[in-house]
Amino acid sequence: MIKIKLSPRGKKHQITYRVVVIQDRSKLNGNFIDDLGFYTPQTKTLSIDKEKLADWQKKGAQIALGVDKLLNPDKYPKKIKKVKETKEAKVEETPVEEKVEVEEVKSEEPKTE
Repeated sequence: MIKIKLSPRGKKHQITYRVVVIQDRSKLNGNFIDDLGFYTPQTKTLSIDKEKLADWQKKGAQIALGVDKLLNPDKYPKKIKKVKETKEAKVEETPVEEKVEVEEVKSEEPKTE
């Protein structure tokens, strides 16, 4: 089976991806059949030859998930991170309330004497 995948290139923190047509089971750094374009995540630049892409899809090439997310961003909405309350926050709140109660009791005692 032939797939359209992202092939990583470049240095560790300056990575770019080539959009290539490649065998499903072959290594991403190995030989590829055709080069369709590139994607740079730092600048979010995507350049793909649409005619070649359509031609390879007619021939039966499947689009990988990573390439599909770049081509159809509306199809994959971004997940919203949920903020969880930690035990530390709960522990900090309870001693503060107790201290306030203790202070009130101390302030009342001198007034009664």
